[in-house]
Amino acid sequence: MADQDLKNKYQPVADFMSRNGFQIQNFHVDQGKAVLKAVAPTEHLKSQAWDEIKKVDSNFSDLQHEISVGSGTMYVVKSGDTLSKISKTYYGNANEYNKIAQANNISNPDKIQVGQQLRIPAA
Repeated sequence: MADQDLKNKYQPVADFMSRNGFQIQNFHVDQGKAVLKAVAPTEHLKSQAWDEIKKVDSNFSDLQHEISVGSGTMYVVKSGDTLSKISKTYYGNANEYNKIAQANNISNPDKIQVGQQLRIPAA
């Protein structure tokens, strides 16, 4: 497979990572393998990235990968967001919103505002 074809094959994974706050450190082709190194904001999103890889190729034998979990990420509140909705995205569970509230010293979870920056802990 040509280098560009191989990179295109795994582009949907890189796109998923970009949309979900991963820090992509490396994405290229080397010696016939796609090389992807990234840091996930949370363990849940790391798991979802694996699901995306398996959608592309369940064997992923032509992919050299390293996906780790960082210490968290920053998120800017958008219109329609709630801590529960943000929690569902990052942790896979809407009921984990207290982690975000505690990390940001938010006493009333219903009082977040559009444009507010929130730290999303990795745990």
